[in-house]
Amino acid sequence: MTPGPTTPDLATADLVTPDAPGPARRPLLAVWKLASCDGCQLSLLDLEEHLLELVEAVQVSYFLEMSRAVVSGPYDVSLVEGSVTTPHDAERVKEIRASSTFLVAIGACATAGGIQSLRNFADIGAYMSAVYAHPSYISCLATSTPISAHVPVDYELRGCPVNKHQLLEVLTAYLAGRAPRIPSYPVCQECKAAGNSCVLVAAGTPCLGPVTQAGCGAICPAWGRGCFGCFGPAATVNTTSLIRRLCDDGVEPEVLGRMLRAFTAGTTPVPPPALAPALAPALAPALAPALAPAMAPVTGPATAAAKQPATAAAKEPATAKPKQPAKEGAGHGR
Repeated sequence: MTPGPTTPDLATADLVTPDAPGPARRPLLAVWKLASCDGCQLSLLDLEEHLLELVEAVQVSYFLEMSRAVVSGPYDVSLVEGSVTTPHDAERVKEIRASSTFLVAIGACATAGGIQSLRNFADIGAYMSAVYAHPSYISCLATSTPISAHVPVDYELRGCPVNKHQLLEVLTAYLAGRAPRIPSYPVCQECKAAGNSCVLVAAGTPCLGPVTQAGCGAICPAWGRGCFGCFGPAATVNTTSLIRRLCDDGVEPEVLGRMLRAFTAGTTPVPPPALAPALAPALAPALAPALAPAMAPVTGPATAAAKQPATAAAKEPATAKPKQPAKEGAGHGR
């Protein structure tokens, strides 16, 4: 294979031969990084003894966080961490999609734009001028967007970082040919199961637990802090009621807006934009205009709160061997 702009660099990677075709062939697993902190990749490495069992069931073919060994694609399963924030990543994610049979977006960045998508509501030029001595050297997009805003995604696993046990469940479900069993209920249920006192009711601490999908084990409320919403919105929640409660408790509209969009600003928000005007008569007059920017979706395709695996009919069969995704390198900063 001749190295090129869309192949792993042979000078920094060790090419490994994939398993021979046949019943004993292990599925090829690839793990990719876009604009992110690497936390979700580390969750995979944090599986400890389960990681040893996993590598017996799949062949880890591309995972630079773990090894420089590379198996050329196409890949059976690709885990993609990070949001799309640069022109380079916008092209890479298309190449990753083309070389992957089953693509899973992992983490808040990949599924909802992540914390870096807060820049979608600010002047990115001003940010770069404040941070970098030579902003002209920086090449990035005006917005930070999830993977599904650019390519079809087969499954989304949320969290900042993802729950390592849920990540193992997604991979196990793929190997077993079934849908992953990931909870869709809110963090409040985890709090109840753990015997935690409600920080919102007992202490008046602003908390997004009633509207946030479970998965973290209610870590923040367990230590007396409100939920920050890093697992994104739960399936069935009453955001309107929570907003009223937080406003009654004295949370300023600007603070409430930042709370609601902290981890999911790059995707279609919950509640929808129409909610702010509807709440105006019941809440402080300043609330609706203050929340409008927080609830406005970024330009581009809307991202579902959670996706189930796509059907085979939704994909077009490949007619030729896809080219290798571009190597990880420059352009992955937030």
